[in-house]
Amino acid sequence: MEQTRRSLLKSGVGVATLGSLSGCLSGLQTADTDGYAAFFALWDFAEQIGGDEMEFQNPVEAGSMGHGWSPDGDLTRDIAGSQAFVYLDTPEWTWAQDIATDLERDHPDVTVIDALDGLGPQLIRFDTDALPEPDHGHEYPPENVVFAEFDIIDLRSEEQLGYWHTDHWHGGIPDVEVGGQVPVGIVLRDETDRVVPLDESSSYQIFARVATGESSDPVTIRSDGASVEFHGESTGTTDVVFEIYHDSELVYETIDDPARVTVVAERDDDGAGAFHDPHAWVDPVIAQEMVETISDGFADADPDNAEIYAENADAYNSRLQSVHEQLEVLSETADRDVAVFAGHDSFAYVERRYDLTLHTPVGISPDAAESFQDISRTIEVVNTHDIETVLYDPFEAPDPDNDLPEMVEILFEQTAVTDAKPLSPASGTTEEWNERGWGFIEQMEEMNIPSLQAAFGAE
Repeated sequence: MEQTRRSLLKSGVGVATLGSLSGCLSGLQTADTDGYAAFFALWDFAEQIGGDEMEFQNPVEAGSMGHGWSPDGDLTRDIAGSQAFVYLDTPEWTWAQDIATDLERDHPDVTVIDALDGLGPQLIRFDTDALPEPDHGHEYPPENVVFAEFDIIDLRSEEQLGYWHTDHWHGGIPDVEVGGQVPVGIVLRDETDRVVPLDESSSYQIFARVATGESSDPVTIRSDGASVEFHGESTGTTDVVFEIYHDSELVYETIDDPARVTVVAERDDDGAGAFHDPHAWVDPVIAQEMVETISDGFADADPDNAEIYAENADAYNSRLQSVHEQLEVLSETADRDVAVFAGHDSFAYVERRYDLTLHTPVGISPDAAESFQDISRTIEVVNTHDIETVLYDPFEAPDPDNDLPEMVEILFEQTAVTDAKPLSPASGTTEEWNERGWGFIEQMEEMNIPSLQAAFGAE
């Protein structure tokens, strides 16, 4: 079987410590830092574990969240010149997956650590409904169709694989086996949320092509206008562009971010092709397991300092355990059953762990805009439960340190809400929080827990 990154993980290598064969970390560094982490929370975990022995850099600038962020052209080179890369092997961070693949292939001296390793049974499956039926009997002029946002569906299981948003993918196409095929479709809607019919007898069809315009090897692409099939011909990777036609004229294509298709000798059904909620780190119990995974990765790569990494991880996990205990008390003393979080759905793991209910107007994407129906449902929840304090994600405001998201302003205008409290999923940081020295735990203890207490009446 081809030794892909995920097959290495699945075969028992707890973390993909691809640099462990080269021995101690010393002498390998060519970059200005010992390692990189894909976003703020992972960076803080790595910094706490590395202590005085390893220094990490977070490439995502202050004021930005990790989701939807894209690196510049030099980041792969910079990481390849460092000693370690900590990331989540999930399509929400496709850029990090791509870098991990490149490191595995071209830079085996860099230690690659997937903090999600071993957490599969604890991950929350992305909720998907049955594939919606097209709304026939309507006209769909191109100016009324929302081409910039559509879901991509695995037609074998009707599972949502991800979605296209404006100029980039969240999620993507699962691996294709040699000799196998993966049929995918999209759910395209108009401005009134009706599902646009896609088939050879309708005015709209979906096709795909290889991004380079060259041979489609290692895949053959076939389409009947309603769906696209990727047939595995030989192992390898290629990029493809989805195309939407109206009356035989190309009206939209995903050229800004071609989707990567990988053909493997044997497909790993437990890998990132399964679309899960990626926000596992917000659960302080799961975060402790992530910390252990990172610590084990450091120890495998640098056994001389293994004891230091283990001690640092234990000390940090004691602090995470304290956060867990505080949230347990909050759950036990809450007066409310429901709170409103005017942000993307990033706290499902906290809801599950502590039996809390956070109504969010949109799904897990931080880029999704609230529809009229989303706003109406949220107003109804506020009114039904007599909610006066709502929560919001600072990173969904124009200025995370000073502004409120538009959704909060709407609730102030349309309901009896009188207060709004910040709730951060810790995928990013701000200049102000950096000045205060806030890491993941400080965001939880100084901001998130007090905000949740206010929203659930547990003060």
